[in-house]
Amino acid sequence: MNTDDLNFAYKVRHALNETLDDLPASTTDRLAQARKMALARKKAHVDVPLSVRVAKTELAAAGGSLLPQPFAWLGRMGMILPLLALVGGLIGIYQYEQQERIADLAEIDAAVLSDELPLSAYLDHGFNAYLNQSEQ
Repeated sequence: MNTDDLNFAYKVRHALNETLDDLPASTTDRLAQARKMALARKKAHVDVPLSVRVAKTELAAAGGSLLPQPFAWLGRMGMILPLLALVGGLIGIYQYEQQERIADLAEIDAAVLSDELPLSAYLDHGFNAYLNQSEQ
């Protein structure tokens, strides 16, 4: 029984107990006899220990019951291959981003070197402001 069932049973018992004094004596005698008969028919509660026999312990993710023993390594590869693909993809993304960064820096360097500025402009503190204005 769950909690809701128990709460309902307690409420019904409480409601019946409140009106118990209003019942006629013959009705209470019949209810008492019915209760005695019900208790006599009740089965004895026997605690029988349950035993479970496990033939072989295997993980479901390893594919133990799905594949025969010679092909059990396929189950493990099913977990490793996606992980390797993920790592390879992340390395590829990192390499691509690095190449893009190098290309952007090379483009900026080429633009700065091809610009006709005197060498003293590179030593000027306002040179960064000039670069920011020329990029926009």
